[in-house]
Amino acid sequence: NTIEFSGALHATIVKQVVLTNPSNYTLAYNVILVGRDAHDFSLPKGNTVTIPAGRQGFVNVEFTIRFLHPAEAVLLLISNKVDGIDGATMTFSLKAEVKSIEPLGIIRCRSPCYEL
Repeated sequence: NTIEFSGALHATIVKQVVLTNPSNYTLAYNVILVGRDAHDFSLPKGNTVTIPAGRQGFVNVEFTIRFLHPAEAVLLLISNKVDGIDGATMTFSLKAEVKSIEPLGIIRCRSPCYEL
């Protein structure tokens, strides 16, 4: 699965990954960001998630668009044993791109264009 982050330059975008646990056991995951631009993505709610039996868990991924080039990383969820049960390892592709450029401010100045 691919999670796409797109927006204006310098914008911060947060995406939420919803994980469902259909089993009768609690599942826990370590969340890791890997790849070329992994340092540009962050996990504001920490790098662990616990999903109670029959419930949902959420992983928030945050990205601030700092450069014009597209960014890529991989979101990796590795299971921890809880109640003696291991969950499946999951991976998500993260892709980010600039859709627009908005000025942060306007500076007006006067100066001569040409002097002899």
